[in-house]
Amino acid sequence: MSYLIIPKSYKSVLSSEETEQGIKLVKDYFQQGLAKALRLKRVTAPLFVLAGQGVNDDLNGVERAVTFPVKDLGDSRAEVVHSLAKWKRLTLAEYKIKPGHGIYTDMNAIRADENLGNLHSLYVDQWDWEKTITDRQRTVNYLKQTVRSIYEVLKETEQFLCTCYPSLRRFLSPTIKFFTSEEILQMYPGMDAKGRENAVCKEYGSVFIIGIGDTLSDGKPHDLRAPDYDDWSLNGDLLVWNPILERAFELSSMGIRVNEQSLRRQLAISGKTERAGLYFHRRLLNGELPLSIGGGIGQSRLCMLFLQKAHIGEIQASIWPEDQRAACKSAGIKLI
Repeated sequence: MSYLIIPKSYKSVLSSEETEQGIKLVKDYFQQGLAKALRLKRVTAPLFVLAGQGVNDDLNGVERAVTFPVKDLGDSRAEVVHSLAKWKRLTLAEYKIKPGHGIYTDMNAIRADENLGNLHSLYVDQWDWEKTITDRQRTVNYLKQTVRSIYEVLKETEQFLCTCYPSLRRFLSPTIKFFTSEEILQMYPGMDAKGRENAVCKEYGSVFIIGIGDTLSDGKPHDLRAPDYDDWSLNGDLLVWNPILERAFELSSMGIRVNEQSLRRQLAISGKTERAGLYFHRRLLNGELPLSIGGGIGQSRLCMLFLQKAHIGEIQASIWPEDQRAACKSAGIKLI
């Protein structure tokens, strides 16, 4: 089911040529700033992994991975990645990355079960990053410190783009505010989770919502989250107010990753204890993987935000329902 927002009187600020140039400027500038701020080195990432090893990201646990047989492996199944949340942690161990340092990569994925619209495409491109930490850094304060570092790079990128294209306007708030998912549940009673996100971003601009996946006082999680990468008490989503779409706009999902104790707890809560026998999970439970923090930052999302576009299809080439293409064309939204 597609979902489309048509902003009133929308007109792209940049021409098609300026947009293509701007996409490269955003990607080059932001990834350099991110690598410097978090002390990350670039690595090469896979497009697909073998099925059945627990390495692919399960996202909300219901999305189907795109799979295909590999002839030279006896038709063993491979899966196109959803993201690299667990693969990155394996790579930290393989490369023996020390605490305080990490890796980032260009992640390309196909998510066939997405509800297509302004923000969601079948094609996903993001900077996936992961950093080795110590046990003493598995705290909310360290999570907040990392989020603030990323947010400063976002503001610097916005300023750079507005210098390159004076017709663009700055809109990010000076600072980012932190709330737990339980706090915003109490702040905006009677709203669903998306309604609460819209309300808090409209009021505060840029926010980081801590605690995604665990059950709140209303008996529901703020949002679904796979049980085997983020620690649900030490993770969150970075959202900003999008003035074009007039709604909350998620740029990153990130968090301190599970240790042995939180993995067992979350697998039990989710009814997924059988995963403990998979390759990734066995290595984690055997103490063979480093403690880490990591996340993903959408590349097309970031370009869409800073180039002030109404639809992610103005940034990347993908497939869209014909009725959505027609509605966008009528509204002056030029899909690639």
